[in-house]
Amino acid sequence: MRLPSLSLCFALLALIGGIATAQTAALKPTTIIEWKAVYGQVEARDRIPARARLGGTLVDLKVVEGDAVTAGQPIGRIEDEKLAFQLSALTAQRGALAAQLSNAQVELARGESLLKQGVTTAQGLDALRTQVDVLKGQIAALDAQADVITQQVKEGTVLAPADGRVLDVPVSKGGVVMPGEAVALIGGGGTYLRLSIPERHAPSLHQGDTIEIAQGNATQTGTLSRIYPLIQNGRVIADVEVAGLTDSFVDARVLVRLAVGQRDALMVPATALSSSGGLEFVVVQGASGAVQRSVVPGEHQVVNGNEMVEILSGLEAGDIILPGAAE
Repeated sequence: MRLPSLSLCFALLALIGGIATAQTAALKPTTIIEWKAVYGQVEARDRIPARARLGGTLVDLKVVEGDAVTAGQPIGRIEDEKLAFQLSALTAQRGALAAQLSNAQVELARGESLLKQGVTTAQGLDALRTQVDVLKGQIAALDAQADVITQQVKEGTVLAPADGRVLDVPVSKGGVVMPGEAVALIGGGGTYLRLSIPERHAPSLHQGDTIEIAQGNATQTGTLSRIYPLIQNGRVIADVEVAGLTDSFVDARVLVRLAVGQRDALMVPATALSSSGGLEFVVVQGASGAVQRSVVPGEHQVVNGNEMVEILSGLEAGDIILPGAAE
């Protein structure tokens, strides 16, 4: 390996302003967190289908995927033509019974008048009263049946079961739906991230751990809220709570950094590194002055707000680092 020239060493000594006045630091191992990059999936906390309570034809559909809805909001309407026919039949039957009731009431009134004159018997009058009561009961039964059919017609309106966003609309206007069939899928109750992590990292996961989430060029943190004990296909399922997580794209994949362990490493400030001839150097305090030592740098990390570089080889604990060599 070719050593740096003597002139470069003197230039570096001039840059640090002399060994006697430079700030020095003894290198010691630093505990760093090992991160595992995985993808999290945005999940809606509640996925509630808006189901049809009535079978028939979907004559109106007011929502599409992505629409925001509130609980109780009409999102569609189903019609069953048979209900209108049944209601018409009940109305006709009620009209016929109403006519019979009117005639029976006239007969009852006449019977009461005849009984006062002694022309008819009490038994005949009781039969007329019974006939009136029977007709009134039949009319009441028809009214109750009409109320049931009217309620069924009202249940043709499909309502949103909760506040949220429409995730899926599996039916289309004009289609036939069955009772209990989902007209729309509503995602509500907020969102969270669901992680699928290789099972070898399971022992290092702990509820309450901090998770880093990539949001464009920024980084947001979340909390590991739940770890599921059932391992599926060699992966551990875990949920992460993230404040302000949008529900615009449910099932979207988000890059997440997960802490899976920690280790000791030798870290130096990024400003302590200098490059020459394709090699990286760090100036350390030697027995007779400053010594430029070739090192193999690792990954950059931010430690306590300062950019640090892991040194894989070339330095050892106890070396005195002269910072600012690269400035």
